[in-house]
Amino acid sequence: MDLCHVPATREKGWYLALMAPNVKGPNYAWLDPSRLYCHPQGLQDCVADLLQPFQGDAIDMVAGIDAMGFILGAAVAAVLRKGFLAIRKAGHLCVQTLAQPYTDYSGREKVMEVRTDAISPGLRILLVDQWIETGGTMRAAIQLVEQLGGVVAGVATICIEDSEGGRWIQERYKCAHCVPPRLQPRFNRHQFGWD
Repeated sequence: MDLCHVPATREKGWYLALMAPNVKGPNYAWLDPSRLYCHPQGLQDCVADLLQPFQGDAIDMVAGIDAMGFILGAAVAAVLRKGFLAIRKAGHLCVQTLAQPYTDYSGREKVMEVRTDAISPGLRILLVDQWIETGGTMRAAIQLVEQLGGVVAGVATICIEDSEGGRWIQERYKCAHCVPPRLQPRFNRHQFGWD
């Protein structure tokens, strides 16, 4: 899809066609959503779809997960007129942090951290990331927020795959994603393209 083209009819998830499949092999995610961030209307509609379930909910801050969650999370925070907190991969923050180990979608052991002075008890945080495949990364972010006394107001991401971790998150937290039900099975099987 052309980055200047806006369809006459914009159904939920129309902008998913802007994403690109992996052409570099197994060390990369199966799909790259970052191209939709280049499309002004696509990005606006994606953010609107993510926020729709949270209309009227109390949200004090938005937190985005390193690194692609920063883009989507900052856009969500700007629309909500809320502050933005970066949840980082370990070793990037020069202030006091809380760390949480996790296993990412590729099976690699990693550690993420968050500054300890940004989350006060009871602060309601909307967690945003680009994608939930196995749920390990998002679950670590949830643990960081809750260990500091924050409340997870919700989870927003382009896609939540039907994995054990994805189901665990959806069963316990209010979630929003952009994939229409008719396309969800294809995303679960990592099949790009749709009718």
